[in-house]
Amino acid sequence: MATSSAVPGGSPGEPGHPGELSGPPSGQPQAAAGQPPVLTASKPVSLTIPSAGVDSTLLHLGLREDGALEVPPVPPGSPASWYTGSPTPGERGPAVLLGHVNATGGGAGVFANLRSLKPGDRIEIAREDGTTAVFTVDRGEQYGKESFPTLEVYGNTEDAELRLITCDGFDAGTGTFDDNYVVYASLAP
Repeated sequence: MATSSAVPGGSPGEPGHPGELSGPPSGQPQAAAGQPPVLTASKPVSLTIPSAGVDSTLLHLGLREDGALEVPPVPPGSPASWYTGSPTPGERGPAVLLGHVNATGGGAGVFANLRSLKPGDRIEIAREDGTTAVFTVDRGEQYGKESFPTLEVYGNTEDAELRLITCDGFDAGTGTFDDNYVVYASLAP
């Protein structure tokens, strides 16, 4: 993810943060009558994606004054981050995590292997309350930064979902990334 990246396709604004739902301390997804299962609010601590070799602590970042997303710092080994304007992982709506595709000096970033994820791959997010939100990958999509589908990525959803976002489409001529890659995942039952 390029360090000067603004919010892909513009500022997501505040996508809405759903109210807390009650649930057991075990972290098992609970469903209100007629609603898909969700977890109560709890900030994320770390991210593990076994099939992609990802094991990262999570920073908590928001928006800069200009409305662009704060991005994780660029030193090698930079952790991924949770966008604090999104629901916590496991709550109803799309929790958003950001990470670099490359590290300083051209090495691999925390999200370098997102493209290797396949439907059904497991994503685990440890939470402050001691629970783990487990998601399964639905799909991955590449989008040009100029045509980024902000509402599809950041907009409210009925289910507890996850979005992993990184830069993509490196242009060697300009030294910039022209695209973003987004992994869509759903809370495992």
